[in-house]
Amino acid sequence: MNNSIRLLVAKAAIVVAGACAVAAPALAQEVIVVAPSAPPPERVEVVPAPRVGYVWDKGHWRWDHGHYVWIAGHWQAERVGYHWVPGHWVAHGPNWRWIEGHWAA
Repeated sequence: MNNSIRLLVAKAAIVVAGACAVAAPALAQEVIVVAPSAPPPERVEVVPAPRVGYVWDKGHWRWDHGHYVWIAGHWQAERVGYHWVPGHWVAHGPNWRWIEGHWAA
């Protein structure tokens, strides 16, 4: 096989591997029990003007080393055919579970 064909095959493999890595999390929903107490009330954030091709992912509290820390909102690149479901906390017995934000069909 000559070098140009090897290079083409290698590039194709990288593209396929990258597509698989990006597509898989779109349908995954990870639930992690992390907090023994309810999160503080959400902070009020000023949502920037809409951006074509993006959706706003609002800020949220993250449990980090024994206390909550605020994670500011940010833009998510839009995925055609999907809608963004923001992450949120859910009470589960005495603990709280964080449901990761994810793309849903």
